[in-house]
Amino acid sequence: MHNKILNKYYFINKFDESHIDKQDKGTAIIYRNYDQKVDEKLIIKIKNYCKKKGNKFLLSNNIKLAVKLNLDGAYIPSFNKNIKHLSYSLAKKFIILGSAHNLYEIRTKELQKVESIFLSSIFKQNKNYLGVKRFKLLSLLTKKPLIALGGLSNNNLKKLNLIICQGFAGISFFEQKKGP
Repeated sequence: MHNKILNKYYFINKFDESHIDKQDKGTAIIYRNYDQKVDEKLIIKIKNYCKKKGNKFLLSNNIKLAVKLNLDGAYIPSFNKNIKHLSYSLAKKFIILGSAHNLYEIRTKELQKVESIFLSSIFKQNKNYLGVKRFKLLSLLTKKPLIALGGLSNNNLKKLNLIICQGFAGISFFEQKKGP
């Protein structure tokens, strides 16, 4: 079986230059900080750092701010069912991604017109655990490209060849990465 080129998405909750430095240029950085109020200066700082390093930078759960700050795109979490962004004027290269855990959420992301859907959790055994078999079944129910999310490690990375996906996303996988 051949290795496919996969898109990579690294979720960060705080800005740590050393973690971004470890990533290759093909890894998109998604900033999700749901606990605190929005700090536009910090977001601009992360944007500029990612641009300098050659990484795309997306903001989670705030499309309006992502557009305002001219970011590469936005990420819509599974709990966000809003479709207001469909009326926004978006830059041609602006990407919108979303996450889902079941068929209902997949349909919601399709209505939100996301480009790709993060489907979780493929390996991490939590309340949203799908496993490879259910991931494959759900992947047959959408035409949107899928991104595997949840519990990825160097040990199970090759198992992504068993499913049809455009890429993978996570946190701990990218934090454990050694520098370039």
